[in-house]
Amino acid sequence: MMSPKVTEKIAFATLRAIAFFIVLCLAVVLWDIFSKGLPALTWEFITENPRRGMTEGGIFPAIVGTFYLVLGTIIFALPIGVMTAIYLVEYAKESWATRMIRLAVVNLAGVPSVVFGLFGLGFFVLFLGFGVSILAGSLTLALMILPVIITTSEEALRTVPRGYREASLALGATKLQTILFIVLPNAMPGILTGSILGVARAAGETAPILLTVAAFFLPRLPNSIFDQVMALPYHLYVIATQVPHADQSIPYGTAAVLMILVLGLNLIAILLRTYFRRMRKV
Repeated sequence: MMSPKVTEKIAFATLRAIAFFIVLCLAVVLWDIFSKGLPALTWEFITENPRRGMTEGGIFPAIVGTFYLVLGTIIFALPIGVMTAIYLVEYAKESWATRMIRLAVVNLAGVPSVVFGLFGLGFFVLFLGFGVSILAGSLTLALMILPVIITTSEEALRTVPRGYREASLALGATKLQTILFIVLPNAMPGILTGSILGVARAAGETAPILLTVAAFFLPRLPNSIFDQVMALPYHLYVIATQVPHADQSIPYGTAAVLMILVLGLNLIAILLRTYFRRMRKV
């Protein structure tokens, strides 16, 4: 039999190999996208409308549409997710009801995105009459990332020491004041990190926006939340599968812009987490 030290070394070596393989795969994908996509990122490509059935021109409407969807998703998902986490951690007592809520959140996190898209189509688009619009797409994406925001916010709130709450209450603060001015600021790094990572996932989804908001070809900007928009994930899908005669620089350039958006959101999450952690130490 192998000694515990040898087993430990083999386990750590295996984990390092797996981590290196994952990083290598990511590097290969990023290199393929950016090596072929960056040359296409001209000012005209980013600021112009598509022309001739998207075989020429730029992707400006798709960039704006993706920005509107991300903004709408944040507006709907962040307050609901954080308030739900506050209720579960600060107010709700442990019971079968809270256990069922947490079980439902965990199960929702594992639902495929196309199912959320079908739900958004049936409920927001058809039943509520929002139509294929920014509002319907944002609500669908918000529902999709709610489990991530609730879970990460709940864990962030639990990391705040109980002594902070007791000290605040002992000084005469109400429970609401304690949550707003003591608990939330200390939990903010984890809440923002989880929320932005969830939004980054939503920004790259295709199935939900395909059924609730995305337009095949719409070379104009939306005028209201009830308008359709072009979006980068669906635009990339259409260019790659439905427009065979398009210049290959267009799909790779679109993919590069989408990757820059997702990586930028992840970078914002890292910077915010670092900033709030430093503020906590001051």
